Amino acid sequence: MLKKLVKTFSRILLKIVILFLAITITIVVLYRFVNPPITPLMAIRYFESNDVNKTINKKWRNYDSISQHMALAVIAAEDQKFLEHNGFDLDAIKYAVINNLAGKGMKGASTISQQVAKNAFLWPSRTWFRKVLEAYFTTLIELFWSKKRILEVYLNVVEMGDGIYGAETASRFYFNKSSTKLTRDEAALIAAVLPNPRTMSPSKPSSHVLKRKKWIVQQMNFLGGIGSLNFSN
Repeated sequence: MLKKLVKTFSRILLKIVILFLAITITIVVLYRFVNPPITPLMAIRYFESNDVNKTINKKWRNYDSISQHMALAVIAAEDQKFLEHNGFDLDAIKYAVINNLAGKGMKGASTISQQVAKNAFLWPSRTWFRKVLEAYFTTLIELFWSKKRILEVYLNVVEMGDGIYGAETASRFYFNKSSTKLTRDEAALIAAVLPNPRTMSPSKPSSHVLKRKKWIVQQMNFLGGIGSLNFSN
């Protein structure tokens, strides 16, 4: 009897796993060609808001229509090895673990690919279950998407202010111009608030934001400027 129950349970579990793989892989492959209409974070923020005029401010721009300064700024600020790794920066993970174990405060190690996996497919959480799913989706997008597509989705779905998503919306809200026309310093200011975009402002930067912006500009120059943005896939 027990053997039969185990066999039945195993069969059901296998079907669930196969269904999960089929659905998730299909969605990831679909998003390689179709722009995500909304993300879980956008929906969560929308329902959390008490603003009677609440809305989701987003406007999609193809990668080539976004200033290269903006693309380089987020790489300099968030993931300088983006073009080199396969979704995970092992050195950054090791550094984060060492700092956290030493009690020096929580240090993040999420790559742009991991952030896209989290923003496009999952919900904000620090649980191990969510992190495992994040690693799974990161592997999938690195497998099925190009680096250019990953960066394009990131630049369009990342939270850049309270209810503000993507470079185009942020550029128009903070600087009253299209993201195509963002200067190096403006792009660096937007990237500077990414750690906490709901409390920091690129248009009214604090001393902390200005200091971080200066560092980002230095890193952009160190990386070789916008001429360094060469995609091999």
